[in-house]
Amino acid sequence: MEFRELTIKNKTARIPIIQGGMGVGVSGFRLAGAVAKEGGVGIISSAQIGYDEPGFEHDACGCNLRAIEKHVRLAKEQADGGLVGVNVMTALKHYAGHVKAAVQAGADLVVCGAGLPVDLPELVGDADTAIAPIVSSRKAASVLLRMWDKKYHRTADLLVVEGPFAGGHLGFTPAQLEDVQALDFEEEIRQILKEKSIYERKYGVQIPVVVGGGIFDRSDVRRMLELGADGVQVATRFVATEECDASKAYKQAYIDARDEDVVIVQSPVGMPGRALYNAFIQKVEQGKQPIQKCFQCLKKCTPQKVPYCITQALVNAVLGDLEHGLIFCGAKVGKIRKMTTVAELMRELVM
Repeated sequence: MEFRELTIKNKTARIPIIQGGMGVGVSGFRLAGAVAKEGGVGIISSAQIGYDEPGFEHDACGCNLRAIEKHVRLAKEQADGGLVGVNVMTALKHYAGHVKAAVQAGADLVVCGAGLPVDLPELVGDADTAIAPIVSSRKAASVLLRMWDKKYHRTADLLVVEGPFAGGHLGFTPAQLEDVQALDFEEEIRQILKEKSIYERKYGVQIPVVVGGGIFDRSDVRRMLELGADGVQVATRFVATEECDASKAYKQAYIDARDEDVVIVQSPVGMPGRALYNAFIQKVEQGKQPIQKCFQCLKKCTPQKVPYCITQALVNAVLGDLEHGLIFCGAKVGKIRKMTTVAELMRELVM
């Protein structure tokens, strides 16, 4: 199968691969810029992106906003004209500010998941930045597209469809994840393609669909394109690259991982998540972990009630303190065997 270009709004990526957004600090400007330079779409995660900025402990919000601008600028300098976007979780307490900062910084697209971004068109306004919601079902796509149509008289520029094998926060219930085959996700993709065609006809536009979750090799890419998708979203594979912004220890954890190390955890964000089973998760299973400071990251987080601070756990992990860190990953992380580069991985996926 020939791999087509991916056009999002009025901009085109040579290769139909979007690198998934991974916070905290896993997908920053180095990874996003490298992917964009190779012809894909590089994505920066805004989730606590300012974790390594001076003063983060005292002003996480301000550091994050400054870091969004910095990472977009640096990624674009590296991208050589390639597309760079920002992933903003709707579950973030400062979600609206992050979207606006990404637009102001000149991001080519804003990708939003961890909830439905009902007000995303309003936040982006008339800017040239494309809007790309993440959905996991036809129902979610239908609700959101109908709402945007009625309230804002516009539609999505791109749909990212995340399946049950994705890493990090998942748009499925724990019961659904226990019996993934019963979900028939491929049929869900077909139904989402039908749903988006309604709005393509109404607005006279193309709404590309990109599918993510469990995309590991060229055969996975081909299968999604055969189903009618316009491209794929790949995240886990990009962690074991030289350009990934995470620590060497974090990357090595992916390389060393086995299938049986992958577990479903309950995140303080209120959604199940997929991660590597390690000493930190063992401690969480034994009881609530002390929270020394609230970083004001999630809308619905109450420090007195949640089992651990997700910001601190993710920062620890990305810095290499894996014993005290949460390591999100995709379902197929156990198939990774070696370190590679972004250029080599892109060639492997599409050549």
